[in-house]
Amino acid sequence: MVGSLYFIYDKVVQNENIKFSELIHQIKNVLLQKNGTIPILLLLSFLNWFFEILKWKTLANIINETSFFQATKQSLAALTVSLFTPNRIGDYGAKAIYFPKNKGKIMLLNLIGNLNQLIATIIFGIIGIYYFISTYEIEINPYRIRKIAYLLGFLLLFLIPNKSRKVRLFSYLKLDKLRVFIKTIPSKTHLKIVIVSFIRYIIFSHQFYFLLLIFGVEIDYSTLMHLTFTMYFIASFIPSISLFDWAVKGSVAIYVFSFIDVPELTIITISLLMWILNFAIPSLMGSVFVLNFKPQKSHK
Repeated sequence: MVGSLYFIYDKVVQNENIKFSELIHQIKNVLLQKNGTIPILLLLSFLNWFFEILKWKTLANIINETSFFQATKQSLAALTVSLFTPNRIGDYGAKAIYFPKNKGKIMLLNLIGNLNQLIATIIFGIIGIYYFISTYEIEINPYRIRKIAYLLGFLLLFLIPNKSRKVRLFSYLKLDKLRVFIKTIPSKTHLKIVIVSFIRYIIFSHQFYFLLLIFGVEIDYSTLMHLTFTMYFIASFIPSISLFDWAVKGSVAIYVFSFIDVPELTIITISLLMWILNFAIPSLMGSVFVLNFKPQKSHK
């Protein structure tokens, strides 16, 4: 918990890209003077994590009957651990520790949940990118296009039947094994995971939109949402550590929203607030569960 507090303090108070005094000034003059703003932001963060935990509970139930409270502990503890690992890889290992007899399956289930969330980002992102490219003069970077193509190819790999394929993900995951495992999951469960992933995406993207409105960005809803979709889409292909997630999304958002002349300070502040609301605060809660770790008892 001390480590989490230090890193969060370091990213917020000792930030080179935004002075802490400027952040406090904006919060006082924008957030605190508009009644209902903070409760709405906290409600959206709560809903974001409610659906993330619901998604994990649904997946974990396939292996072992898991209560919502247990799923909450596992999800928040995994978030805390993943803050220090690239692309939240630590999330896989942390959740697997709770199920010592089914580590491989738990990692596969976690991957399925993350892939569904990524698919939601890609689908909305394609809509945003199409709008972005067709509306503004964009210089296309071939290197970025290749990275996107590689990731899309990866997502298709396990969908293409090939019994000879033995590609491994980390130490437990095989793409052919993942494909077989997916088929054992009931269709209703797959549908629920897809729906929850899309609901969660809609929640946090609208939280970003709400912050844009709060900070005085007076552009029509359609434009702001398309640019938000574009920002999340591009940011999803950039490797990062969760501690720097706000900086990655912030830098992408600065580029994307520069086409409608949104001030950089506004974008950086919004990105940092999104990180505090959806990563920093939940990770502090998760650090308590990390300190009081207990493997889940099997009920199946």
